[in-house]
Amino acid sequence: MARKGENIFKRADGRWEARYIKGRKNNKAVYGYVFGKSYLEAKEKKAAAISALLADTGKPSLSVTKQQPTMMEIGNLWLDSLKPARKKSTIVKYDSQLRNHIFPAFGDKCIDEIANEDLIAFGNRLLTGNSNGSEKLSPKSVSDILSRMKSIRRFALIRGYEVRYIPDCITVPQAPGDIRVFSLTEEKVLLHYLKEHPDLTSLGIILCLFTGIRVGELCALTWSDISLTDRELHVKRTMQRLKNLDGNAKKKTYIDIDEPKSRCSIRTIPIPDNIMEDLSGSYVSGAYVLTGKAKRYVEPRTMENRFKSILKKCGIADATVHTCRHSFATRCVEAGFDIKSLSEILGHANVNITLNRYIHPTMQMKRENMNKLSGLFAVK
Repeated sequence: MARKGENIFKRADGRWEARYIKGRKNNKAVYGYVFGKSYLEAKEKKAAAISALLADTGKPSLSVTKQQPTMMEIGNLWLDSLKPARKKSTIVKYDSQLRNHIFPAFGDKCIDEIANEDLIAFGNRLLTGNSNGSEKLSPKSVSDILSRMKSIRRFALIRGYEVRYIPDCITVPQAPGDIRVFSLTEEKVLLHYLKEHPDLTSLGIILCLFTGIRVGELCALTWSDISLTDRELHVKRTMQRLKNLDGNAKKKTYIDIDEPKSRCSIRTIPIPDNIMEDLSGSYVSGAYVLTGKAKRYVEPRTMENRFKSILKKCGIADATVHTCRHSFATRCVEAGFDIKSLSEILGHANVNITLNRYIHPTMQMKRENMNKLSGLFAVK
């Protein structure tokens, strides 16, 4: 089976064959071929062959003219260059954007053949979809994909290749999305249900509501990360299911438990007094908080399904576990919480992220703030 967008195939004799463009002859592509016992070996040999070809400063042969790399070739080299320093989840995300969007559109084009007009048409096509049923992407997703094009451009320019397109030629408007926050009534109903059904799933949801941790952080949380003596919760890891990029792997996805997405996300959160009793009664040394077992965990997708089931039983409109995080931030602001402290508790790099993304003033908050003016100016 061919690997999508990579020109890597499994042959009838069981070997993997990888094909790459090594030059042009009479305006036609001239291909090179490498072989391996596995997909990964063929891919590595192909990358090595392309690297050697691009690094070659000798004179081209008389019959084959060496040229600019294709988007697929330079894109794969760019992604490989990131692997030693980037998190696995980041590499999986970038790989998906390359295979699903960038390579199908530009993979076989030389890097110097892609014009601004091509990039503009590409961006518009992603935003609107087209007649053949292509998926319509959100402005945020399109911006992310165009950002990859920008990074690949910079990677190619540093290595001395010509690039015609300029990513700034297209601007994607970013409209603020609607963020779900539980009303006070919904939160009271949910908390009443959780108190009436005291299991580890309920405990996990209570933790999200009163600490603002993410669902991946919750699923990776163990009792070793919680100090009942100091009344502190230490966020050190996150859990997520990732696509397996190893072509020989039996499973397409796997669970990855690693450090959070940024250094700021590694943090210590004071535990509110009102949930200390719930935590103390469930403590199991060395175990995952959501299972009470050392070698068994609950993955984020399962936790999301359990959460939605509880909301349905409570008669609360659909939401995700992340809604608990939004609601936590909003309740903190309503209570007059210091924004800098809240930003650190949420694991944000700066307070602007907290203000722009998670703070959602209610009409009651606005009314109370407006009424503060009454004490300053007395109209007689």
